[in-house]
Amino acid sequence: MEKSVDQAAFRGALSRFASGVTVVSTAHDGVDHAMTASAFTSVSLIPPLVLVCTNRGSRFHDAVRQSQRWGVSMLSEHGREASAWFAHRGRPLATQFDQIPHHRSPGGLALLDDALAWLECETEAEHDGGDHLILVGRVLWADYQDDADDPLLYYRSHYGSIVRQPESEKTVYRSGR
Repeated sequence: MEKSVDQAAFRGALSRFASGVTVVSTAHDGVDHAMTASAFTSVSLIPPLVLVCTNRGSRFHDAVRQSQRWGVSMLSEHGREASAWFAHRGRPLATQFDQIPHHRSPGGLALLDDALAWLECETEAEHDGGDHLILVGRVLWADYQDDADDPLLYYRSHYGSIVRQPESEKTVYRSGR
């Protein structure tokens, strides 16, 4: 018999995992759709694969399953307002990008200007993830900003930023610590 996990403890535990913040976009029937996602990660370098998890009950979920193409904007600290906007349920779909500076990927997907990097992906696989669907995407195009280097982070329902230490994984490894 499977023991049920306390939902408050589960949410509390997961909130202790800091993550980057992305806005994932798609277009279906000429309408842009977007959502804020911290459930995003790289999967493979060869072939280039990433994944994102979408809530089965969202407008975005239905649109991205139909389109099979999606863009990812990895937000910088300057993307806080956009992150909050695209996390807000019920925003007007037709005008949701009107006040958000953005540009288009080679395939025509909306990408946020306040980002460190951008990807355009095509859905390669879908996996059951309970109330979410796990989309694995093959990266078709990637770009990044050389002059921006401060990611937007999410931790315990708050935005944050990194504090850089003088050591990196490479310096720690070399020093034998």
